[in-house]
Amino acid sequence: MNSILFLAWSLLGLFLLLLVFRLFGRAGLVGFICTSVVLMNIFVTKSMRIFGLGATGGNVLYACIFLATDLICEYYGGREARKAVMIGFTASILSLAVSLVTLGFQPAEWDWAHEPLAAIFSPLPRIVTGSMVAYLISQNLDTFTYEFIRKRFKPLWLRNNGSTWTSQLVDTVVFCTIALLGTMPFHAWLQVILSTYLLKVVIAALDTPYIYLSRLWKPQELQAAGTES
Repeated sequence: MNSILFLAWSLLGLFLLLLVFRLFGRAGLVGFICTSVVLMNIFVTKSMRIFGLGATGGNVLYACIFLATDLICEYYGGREARKAVMIGFTASILSLAVSLVTLGFQPAEWDWAHEPLAAIFSPLPRIVTGSMVAYLISQNLDTFTYEFIRKRFKPLWLRNNGSTWTSQLVDTVVFCTIALLGTMPFHAWLQVILSTYLLKVVIAALDTPYIYLSRLWKPQELQAAGTES
């Protein structure tokens, strides 16, 4: 059941991203990135098994962010993509700050939500640090790699998958090193890296038709620019 739901959610999430791109263009993609970063940091606390591999509730959202930055790279340029990455990082910092301040208030005697919220929004420092460092490194690497491949090779699928697979591997290794290394046996740590990366590769492969579809489903702002040129 988990595996079917994972595939269905992956396809739906990628479709929703493309819909946002069609309706709102670059601003929609930036908004999608910010929303996904905040939600991903919440749902990463949910653990499950997909195809027998360990996964978290944030895997699909995180993979969608890579397609979002690839779309920005493709249609608006690498500089705009890196700006979107930093806006997403800022949204993550702000959501973390708001969570900590809100949890710092003494709850009323009738409050029932403080403890569940504290369990969700008080993650371990290593996990928070690992997530943020991995996001910054991998997302920026993705934009640079996308541009590098685009200048040298023509196929759209190659720059889409090549940049994503490379940056996702770096993301997985950086996060697992900062957040998990030393907390489990070394072989288990390697298994977590492998299983997490394999799931990300699956989603990256699934998003390839969507980036081709984006050429036929461009937002109004790009259609107007094409007409003027």
